[in-house]
Amino acid sequence: MLVQRERVVVRFEGDVPERFFCGGVLYRVTDIPTRLEDEMAALTHPLAITGWRFQGTDADGTSRIFDICRSPDGWTLLRS
Repeated sequence: MLVQRERVVVRFEGDVPERFFCGGVLYRVTDIPTRLEDEMAALTHPLAITGWRFQGTDADGTSRIFDICRSPDGWTLLRS
């Protein structure tokens, strides 16, 4: 797992992530994205963030799981 804070560019279809650009690589979202807020609902002290977890696949077919969150200046990669 790679934990970092890197700004990413996200393209949405409606209100759901469809593609994103991270570390010089364009990924397409290849699963059904999950809102991070929904994942944290079961916690006794959930964090107040807006974000998504999804699988991204690059042009070579390599897939990774990404967590992104909204930050004051756009979208940020939390971990992959």
